[in-house]
Amino acid sequence: MANKRTISWSMAMRDLRNDRARRAGVREERLRATAGLRSSETLSSWRGRSGRRYIVGVHPLVEAEVFEVTIDAVILAVKRDEAGTAHVIDIATASSYPSEQARARWMADVQNRGANEMHVHRLAHDDQERLAVIDDLRQDQELDF
Repeated sequence: MANKRTISWSMAMRDLRNDRARRAGVREERLRATAGLRSSETLSSWRGRSGRRYIVGVHPLVEAEVFEVTIDAVILAVKRDEAGTAHVIDIATASSYPSEQARARWMADVQNRGANEMHVHRLAHDDQERLAVIDDLRQDQELDF
């Protein structure tokens, strides 16, 4: 006698989506639509734990650019390794570091931890959305770089 289990299609698809979201974690996904553009290095995206995708502008991590970011943005300090894989070092909103001294301390901290790029997400409309983006992109464990 063979054991046969019947499962509905919708239940199988739900399990597959949930499993994919659990396995994948937070990761960078290059935008295929910009592959042929000369400026394709300036745009990328991050996939959060929820499966949502966040489009970001990619900039070198230099102090002048951190000070120019508006308060309506989420900033990811990113370390890109030799293989080209991006790792999130820290995430903040521009308003999290309002003074020049605090922003300079943040900049020094993430650079000491190996960050060499700044990814800026400007499409969140309010503080609540920005905090949700940060929560979705934050790694499960503490990062030690």
